[in-house]
Amino acid sequence: MGSCWLNLGQILKINAKKFPQTIALKDADRTFTYPETNRRVNKLAHSLRALGLSKGDKVAVLLENSIEIVELYLATAKTGIIIVPINFRLVGREIEYIANNSDARAFFVHDAFADNVEAVKEDLAGIPADRYVIVGNARQGYLEYEDLISDAPDSEPDADVKPEDAWILIYTSGTTGKPKGVVRSHESHVAFYLINAIDFGFNEKDICLNIMPLCHINSTFFTFTFLYIGASVYIHPAMSFMAEEILKIIEQEKITFISLIPTHYNLILNAPDHAKKRHVGSIRKLLCSSAPVRKSMKLAIMDFFKGVQLYEGYGSTEAGIVTVLKPEDQMRKLGSIGHESLGTEFVKILDPEGNVVDPGEVGELFSRGPMLFDEYYKLPEKTAASFQNGWFSAGDMARQDEDGFYEIVDRKDNMIITGGENVYPSEVEEVIGSHPAVYDAAVIGLPDSKWGERVVAVVVLKDTIDAQTLINDCKGQMAGYKVPKQIIIIKDHQMPRTPTGKILHRKLREDHGE
Repeated sequence: MGSCWLNLGQILKINAKKFPQTIALKDADRTFTYPETNRRVNKLAHSLRALGLSKGDKVAVLLENSIEIVELYLATAKTGIIIVPINFRLVGREIEYIANNSDARAFFVHDAFADNVEAVKEDLAGIPADRYVIVGNARQGYLEYEDLISDAPDSEPDADVKPEDAWILIYTSGTTGKPKGVVRSHESHVAFYLINAIDFGFNEKDICLNIMPLCHINSTFFTFTFLYIGASVYIHPAMSFMAEEILKIIEQEKITFISLIPTHYNLILNAPDHAKKRHVGSIRKLLCSSAPVRKSMKLAIMDFFKGVQLYEGYGSTEAGIVTVLKPEDQMRKLGSIGHESLGTEFVKILDPEGNVVDPGEVGELFSRGPMLFDEYYKLPEKTAASFQNGWFSAGDMARQDEDGFYEIVDRKDNMIITGGENVYPSEVEEVIGSHPAVYDAAVIGLPDSKWGERVVAVVVLKDTIDAQTLINDCKGQMAGYKVPKQIIIIKDHQMPRTPTGKILHRKLREDHGE
């Protein structure tokens, strides 16, 4: 892309003049127009520099969905500082790894998660004691967010931020159990905003309800598209999904778009009858993403939101949106992930030898386009391994039908998607396998009506322990969504293995899927 493209922070300055009366950000308590948002973001940008941060430095952010985290994305975009969003569901050792691996030089944390930061604060050697900032209730040893920005100037910060510069370093789980830092540039995001606006038909009159966690790529893509084009965004906490409340917000705020995962839609579809009588006719478009969607659920969504345009997107943190199943194809192509999104050069399905497979045959899905990430931070070998002659694969197995529509068949690895969160078995196996009562363990995902998939541990014991005690012992050692919801106890000879001793996760899913 050419250097003429303005990043999200730069476009905010334009939108502050272009849309002086338009609400940019709103939550349950506050409302900020574009000019007001731009002034607050400028204050934050100057405050980041006052902390001693400069272009290329990393700032770790452990915040719930909030206006503050959006302001941090915008302020870092204006200054060339790189934001490192951390999943707020993570606990001490997981937070420590990301903060240290990313070389973070400052830390912004919500008061609800401060205890998790305190538990590892002494081990975060790269962050000076005076660079911890808290959002919410005051805490000793932390600067208060509003105090930090209150006296800062609201002028535009001087910065030489180029489209190709890194902006977001976001961590996604890897098959080795350690998260990989995905480096994404400004221009890769701008490409998405423009492509997204065209592909979905968004405009400045839209009002987006953001529920997806702003520590995920989904929200940095879809939510920020609306800020880029001058539309409005209502921020709702990701940890507080009450179907009745969401339906009320849709009615009161005249929401026109939401991106949700199947679990969210399931909760809405099973809300009390009185809640489902809310007027939700303002909704023009819906996106269902981040996890496979059952055909029956799609039909139910379209039946509940009468006349709505339902989209389904397939992509990854690294590749952006690769394919889109559009409303006109939902009924005739249920189960499909659609065609290539606008701007995706092409999608290839290859066999293990790198040959393109015939329609109907299964292979690994590769894509290439302007939304691709730059690299895995500090992992040049893994970066190289994920590409094939410039084509990227997230490791998903797919097939293409005779009409050119794609369908995901399975994941090449054993990743579990539970409630929209990615869980790799090796992460959980490391914790369970270290338990003194466990001889061996394998973790699989099994179908779940609420979460899409539930995390299930298949274990061989060496000492007697009941399943619930083992589950309880896992809590606090990993994020709550990674803790197994079910333990299956088997004998050692029942653990399926390859000739070289590797556990066959696929066989375990087949054996215990019922």
